[in-house]
Amino acid sequence: MQKPAGIDELRRMSARVGSNILLTQAAGGNSSIKQDDVLWVKASGMWLADAEDKEVFVPISLSGARAALAEDDERMPLAPGHHSPLRGSIETSLHALMPHPVVLHVHSVNTIAWSVRTDAADKLAARLHGLAWQRIDYHHPGLPLARAVSESLARRPADVLILGNHGLVVGAQTCEAAEALVLEVERRLALPPRSAALADTTALAEICDGTAYSPVADQISHQLATDRHNLGLVTSGSLYPDHVIFLGPALPALVGGETLTARLAHTARAGLPAPIAMLIPGKGIVIRNDANAAAQAMLSCLVLVASRLPLRAQIKYLPAKAEQALLNWDAERYRQQMTASR
Repeated sequence: MQKPAGIDELRRMSARVGSNILLTQAAGGNSSIKQDDVLWVKASGMWLADAEDKEVFVPISLSGARAALAEDDERMPLAPGHHSPLRGSIETSLHALMPHPVVLHVHSVNTIAWSVRTDAADKLAARLHGLAWQRIDYHHPGLPLARAVSESLARRPADVLILGNHGLVVGAQTCEAAEALVLEVERRLALPPRSAALADTTALAEICDGTAYSPVADQISHQLATDRHNLGLVTSGSLYPDHVIFLGPALPALVGGETLTARLAHTARAGLPAPIAMLIPGKGIVIRNDANAAAQAMLSCLVLVASRLPLRAQIKYLPAKAEQALLNWDAERYRQQMTASR
């Protein structure tokens, strides 16, 4: 079947956005374009950064998707005459319901840093003045979020959506306009990151000796443990969905004179899985040797968010019920499997 004229533009734009860690990390984020009754949307588990090198888009029947959503059914039918072994993005319902020809959803670290604050309303209004924008409270990804967005847009149209504890969505007429709008929001919401002490790589290597862990390769990520404020932020709760999916709720840290070996032994006795990563206060982070690239990218994202949060900001974390809903979600298990196979 012939692909839409704009698919090449979508690929190029998606690859650019997907290669910018300030906007997109690992398989997070998604993009789409509508032509007639076909919605081309990024597939679940695929990376936007690969959009020019791999088949990352799935052809969905737009009318079929909207009809299914009207019945609270998240199963998105492929467009007639099309075939794909992939599933549409978890947010396919959001893309289908938004009226814009092009929709771009990113996990911008600047947007997330604003979206987790309880005191951000007035500041966001001042920074986004002149744009058609709305803020949407946190909703479980997929159909619950799409329903909330649909209801909000029915009351007041918008091209920019700030998703609480989640990210940024923009809608536009073209791929070029969507990317430009994301970059404009980024410019307005830009926050300066704090710097922190470097990792104590010698100490981390000694701590990991004899375990299935190694120091994290990304040097900036270590600032989650070498900065006291960052450490407090990320051990107190989860800030956004991909944090929960790829790293688990909050992040664990060694306490007092506890050793990594002793902590892991205690975890095993409790019948719990070994954590993906462990914070070593004042020294850095260690990560399981079998952790995939997505987990590494999520640690990088987390430090980029945490280091942009003011010291006195009041933070709204995801409630435990929301964390469990994410961890027990079949759609996210599928995305993890697809991400691991990249």
